[in-house]
Amino acid sequence: METLVQIGVFPEEFQSLVDQEFLCLTPQDLTHKPHLLHSVRGLITQSNYTVPLALLESLPALQVIATSGVGFDGIPVAWAQTRGIVVTHTPGVLDDAVCELAIGLLLALLREIPAADRFVRQGRWSQGAYPLTSGLARKSVGIVGLGRIGRGIAARLQAFGVDLFYCGSVKADVPFRHFSGVIELAQACDILILSCKGGSDTHHLVNAQVLQALGPEGYLVNVARGTVVDESALLAALRTGGIRAAALDVFEDEPLQDSALVSLPNALLSPHAGTATKETRAQMLRLTLDNLHAVLCGRPALTPVPAAARVSAA
Repeated sequence: METLVQIGVFPEEFQSLVDQEFLCLTPQDLTHKPHLLHSVRGLITQSNYTVPLALLESLPALQVIATSGVGFDGIPVAWAQTRGIVVTHTPGVLDDAVCELAIGLLLALLREIPAADRFVRQGRWSQGAYPLTSGLARKSVGIVGLGRIGRGIAARLQAFGVDLFYCGSVKADVPFRHFSGVIELAQACDILILSCKGGSDTHHLVNAQVLQALGPEGYLVNVARGTVVDESALLAALRTGGIRAAALDVFEDEPLQDSALVSLPNALLSPHAGTATKETRAQMLRLTLDNLHAVLCGRPALTPVPAAARVSAA
């Protein structure tokens, strides 16, 4: 059985599948058994974990790094590729789940579903009706990042009768209005949805200027990467009414703890759950394992990260 290094933890039922096909060691195991460093040819992880460069440098036989997730900003991809190490991810199989959560977060944000649920549970309904909320129909929605997930979100939103805009460096062949910059997009829309890449190119792409452009009646939904949003600027905007509300599935530091976001009634928070359905995670893991088997058996990877890729797709 092939030996892998595993970074991160899978749910028990998924870990059992990994263990049926590979012998997995933790970095701590290798610290206690350094003689195994030369026998490790593969590494398995998930996209919300960081793969330390120092660990990779200690594995002279490493051939493949496989992450269960579409993102790869926690992996030193350029370093690996220059050394002939294949990096794989799992695009495609998770798109539906992320799109579904984006729409769910948006509806929950506009109709204040979590707060309405608490209103009923706390017995306050008998004291009067819940305050009026906002609808989605006829709103203008701007999407930052029109890749697979961005297009999937747009397709689902069309059924709600919204006006769709997007921004990106390349104008896509879609019937939505294109903006070249995020500030211009934010000025034009009621709702800004982030589904762009992570990494250095989009770090704090949504800053105080963008939030100001979105305005006091604007909504923000982030299913991309936490680093795309300047959280300090977002906190200030939410506290002062700079924007109306935000729904966030991702954060600059995860898991979220000791953050002022948890105290804000106009922040809807989700625990990086975009792909967190049993069906999706099972497909992701299967593709991750198939990538490992392919490379370790001398075959091409099924879904390799493109050469010279620097950032993660959302």
